Amino acid sequence: MRKLKRYRAFTLVELLVVIAIIGVMVGLLLPAVQAAREAARRMSCGNNMKQLGLGLHNYHAAFDRFPMQSGGTHLNPVWPHHNQKWLSWLVPLLPFVEQQALWEEISNPGFLDDGTPVPPMGPFVWLANYRPWRTTLGTYRCPSDPTVSIGNSYGVNNYAGCIGDTIEGSALGGTNEAGRVTNQVRFRACRGVFVPRNFTGFKDILDGTSNTIAVGELVVSAARLEINNQVKLNQGVGLYDNPLLCSAQVDPLRPRFWANSTNVDPIQSRGNIWNFGIPLHTSFNTIRPPNMENCHVGGDASDGLFTAASRHQGGCHVVMADGAVKFITDSIEAGNQNLPNIPRPGTNPGQASPYGLWGQLGTRNAREVIGESF
Repeated sequence: MRKLKRYRAFTLVELLVVIAIIGVMVGLLLPAVQAAREAARRMSCGNNMKQLGLGLHNYHAAFDRFPMQSGGTHLNPVWPHHNQKWLSWLVPLLPFVEQQALWEEISNPGFLDDGTPVPPMGPFVWLANYRPWRTTLGTYRCPSDPTVSIGNSYGVNNYAGCIGDTIEGSALGGTNEAGRVTNQVRFRACRGVFVPRNFTGFKDILDGTSNTIAVGELVVSAARLEINNQVKLNQGVGLYDNPLLCSAQVDPLRPRFWANSTNVDPIQSRGNIWNFGIPLHTSFNTIRPPNMENCHVGGDASDGLFTAASRHQGGCHVVMADGAVKFITDSIEAGNQNLPNIPRPGTNPGQASPYGLWGQLGTRNAREVIGESF
């Protein structure tokens, strides 16, 4: 009889064991791969912010001041086909962050999509039928935040200028007392590197450029009721004295989200219009720690509580006025915010910030001493 040939092969049990081992290895390696990718995105985000810091220094070298928040032109009576001095600080910074082509398009006469002519420096800030206003720049985006504009109508941004440690006087309009604040009062009230409708420079940073935040991150709203990017509206003037006023609307079961009944608006949310120079879109204050609640006194152009935020784990980047990039944790010391009727810092230009180390880093001229631990 012929001998039967014997074929060597895996048994079913052996095959299942191999598949199980491969599955375990993938399960172990996938988090490491994701962590490595986020580390790369975080590094890229920090590089973007370093470029912003260099851009601010180059702008200051050219003009002996920083770009204005809520600046531009005011050419009556052709509203809304001019910008009404609502341009963010990110617009004049363009040629200093290698965006000369877009700057040339904005700074020269142009046209809306329907052929309507607009003057130099562009039309009103929320006209999405003007191509530059709906352009999203990679330099102004953090790779860790994939959110796109609501309806893809506007260009979005992840970087904001620091306006200090006060709510009052931080905006320029709306149905509240901020609409009656003069530029002189606003310059005293807003103690950050950026002051709406005012120029500032190195000469104004008496606390030292290495101790003063110039730029921080923000998260673009994805309309998911997240407290660090969707803004609770119409809190009233009581917010001036109590930064915890709107925290009662946070969902107790999901502390990073507003309760479902919270009054928010998808458009009136953080980072959705990069060229708009109101705090909602391009500023933050150093009152509540990073990634906490955002609240308005009134509507979108009113004063408010606007926090720095990011999609990074545990905190966000900031750019100091000397150009250094640092990572600030969510647990940074921010004073005793449970005290009612916290004084308004803007009422006394020399008053130390009541918001701890976080507030001190946000002020340019309060003469606070920053500890070596920072």
